[in-house]
Amino acid sequence: MTDMLQVRILRIDQGRNDIPLPQYATKGSAGMDICAAVTEDMIVQPGETVLVPTGFIIELPLGYEAQIRPRSGLAIKHTIGILNSPGTIDSDYRGEVKIILTNFGKSQYVIHRGDRIAQMIIARYERVQWQEASSLAESGRGGGGFGHTGIALKKDS
Repeated sequence: MTDMLQVRILRIDQGRNDIPLPQYATKGSAGMDICAAVTEDMIVQPGETVLVPTGFIIELPLGYEAQIRPRSGLAIKHTIGILNSPGTIDSDYRGEVKIILTNFGKSQYVIHRGDRIAQMIIARYERVQWQEASSLAESGRGGGGFGHTGIALKKDS
């Protein structure tokens, strides 16, 4: 497909060529799977947070970010998540992409070389310029937030 965004990617170590670059698992996948480029098994104890290398650097165009998100299978089966989800990789960052994984469970978890540990979505963003105002337009919601509408879906009367 030629209409896809072209993004430059660099493996930081030729010794890690066995680790797949980020890739879509299916035609309908929004996120690309990211694999662990660990040199040996990494044990994550319950309550522990680790920084997992991926072995690559990306060069995003200005106006784009990479969002790092957890994998649902790791979350439901092993209670492994990403602490700062979604994590943001800025377009001007040129360091190795690393994943902040946390073991929220009660059992240790082992990360093996090449395991799929996260997913990455490339997204366009807008920069804003603030316009300080003395008032804002009213809305039906107003300042209500943090669960003010309750849990149950309200039925029409």
